[in-house]
Amino acid sequence: MSKRRKVGIWMYQNGGGDKIEKKLVKRLKARGIDVVTGLNLRDAFVKNRHIRCHGVNMDELDCFFSYNAGEQTQYQMFLYKALDRVVPCINNFNSLELTEDKFQTNFLLRNSKIPTADYRLCHRDDTHRLKTFIKKWKQMVYKPTDGWGGVGLTKIDSEATLDTLLPFLNHMDLRFFYVERFIDYDKTDYRVDIVDGEFVGCYGRRAGGDDWRTNITSGGSVFLREANDEVVDLAKKATALTGLEIAGVDIIYDRAKGKYVVLEVNGIPAFATPEQEKLGLDFNDKKIDLIVDLIDRKSYQKSKNKI
Repeated sequence: MSKRRKVGIWMYQNGGGDKIEKKLVKRLKARGIDVVTGLNLRDAFVKNRHIRCHGVNMDELDCFFSYNAGEQTQYQMFLYKALDRVVPCINNFNSLELTEDKFQTNFLLRNSKIPTADYRLCHRDDTHRLKTFIKKWKQMVYKPTDGWGGVGLTKIDSEATLDTLLPFLNHMDLRFFYVERFIDYDKTDYRVDIVDGEFVGCYGRRAGGDDWRTNITSGGSVFLREANDEVVDLAKKATALTGLEIAGVDIIYDRAKGKYVVLEVNGIPAFATPEQEKLGLDFNDKKIDLIVDLIDRKSYQKSKNKI
């Protein structure tokens, strides 16, 4: 008789995440898979070959599903990297680490002929080069290479604004400056969810008031939006290139260049909240089913190798 598979989950609990977790657990158990929840690597420690968390040897799991964007620390990512070497993790560490870095992601996409915002990276002491960028572009956006939710994004629309910003950035002791050309767009975007190579759903986000950022945490709002074939194809290609099993791809339309542009590839795209579901965003169940299929397949492969 084969041993029952066991998978671990660390899932965000706000915004309806607790209900999503319960559905995941129920559907996995229906397939004969045991589930341990609440495995936050922040609470873990390592004893020789075992990564222990709440009494569980995580290195003996058949799969680990980590889905919490707002509480990742260096310690957690450090252990996640080690765990991913011995246990199938979703998302896999290398792809998650890649997409946490905006420059590394855009560099890969651009070299694979995926349209992205024009960008520049220069040493923190090379302020002269930064000033040449603003003269050429007229408007650009400073972006921290890591982070999420629009935190730290700063629009620079003149050399005077750049001069005001530089002392603050220097005070932060950054190693380099990453900037993107500000794109002329209609202040809306497409958020396209992809799981295991399949299109899950799409919705739009609209910047609030005079802001230019569409992120919900920056005052943006969600609206129903259908994705055309070009947008879906672009999202699938970007996801495949990064290697993510689960991705949320942000796409806008560049009015000046007349084409769609990938702004970001997110490794932990949120499910629709209960409020958003009331608006008509109905892709949660499809997303859950695809994730359950993915966990089922990954955990089966791991358990088969144990035999």
